[in-house]
Amino acid sequence: MSEETKRESVPEEVLRRAVVPFFDVELMVVVPILAVIVALVLGGITMIATGVSLESIGKSYVALFTGSVGSLSAVSETLTAAAPLTLAGLGIALGFRAGLFNIGAEGQVLVGGMAAVIVGFSFEGLPIYIHLPLALIAGAVAGAAWASIAGWLRAATGAHEVITTIMLNLIAFRLVDYLLRNPPVQKLGRSDPISKSVLDTAQLPHLFTWLDPNLRVHAGIVLVIAAVIFVYWLLFHTTLGFEFRAAGYNPDAARYAGMRSGLIIVLVMAVAGALAGLAGANQVLGVLGRASPNFSAGIGFDAIAVALLGRS
Repeated sequence: MSEETKRESVPEEVLRRAVVPFFDVELMVVVPILAVIVALVLGGITMIATGVSLESIGKSYVALFTGSVGSLSAVSETLTAAAPLTLAGLGIALGFRAGLFNIGAEGQVLVGGMAAVIVGFSFEGLPIYIHLPLALIAGAVAGAAWASIAGWLRAATGAHEVITTIMLNLIAFRLVDYLLRNPPVQKLGRSDPISKSVLDTAQLPHLFTWLDPNLRVHAGIVLVIAAVIFVYWLLFHTTLGFEFRAAGYNPDAARYAGMRSGLIIVLVMAVAGALAGLAGANQVLGVLGRASPNFSAGIGFDAIAVALLGRS
């Protein structure tokens, strides 16, 4: 083997070792289940230590179960709450795979949701098959653009994404509050920070109203399934996804192989932000029908735990 051939084979061998198999039963299934069980046990121990009776502890766990999956309505509410968490969690997990710690999902949820609301109450007369996708795309694009700021700063200046995304969160909070207090976003006749209502043609339709008209689960679940499939395909069936994973597992090997680390950082943050933006759009188009200062409800922060629980 010539010296040149040896040099060309080194990056490939290093990268192959750097990228672990995409599915490991122990890592992806057993460990998360054990983590949930341990959390429940520790919760019970904490309650015992603070003087809570065993009867009350038992009732609390029963209520936890029945309130989440104990009835059709409970399952509907669980799925409704899980949809935005899953979308934002996917974005954070994608960043983890590429070696980036995106703390800014909360801000990306806010910006994406606000963009979706603005498109959602505008453009009267559009049919739902145009208006709804347009609002969702607006949310994704806004989230991607917001996250790309941190990605560009990391690539261009080396500013750590943890610091920049935290700062961008604060800016997003203030930006949303400002927009909600001023026309044309603020609802007419209101002095409090609240947006105009999203038009019916931009709302995510409820799925199982034929079973019970009070069920709130909506088409955002379909969006989540599509997002999961997309992220899986991107990470494990595209060259770009391989570069994402290689950069996360072994940045030095990725650079040695000629991968453009700066571009990878920006692209990872953009895709992560798009997913978080879709989470915000999911909230305002599927649950709330409008925006208020706290419409994100901490989804972007809770999604960090979701991503960690998924062993990203």
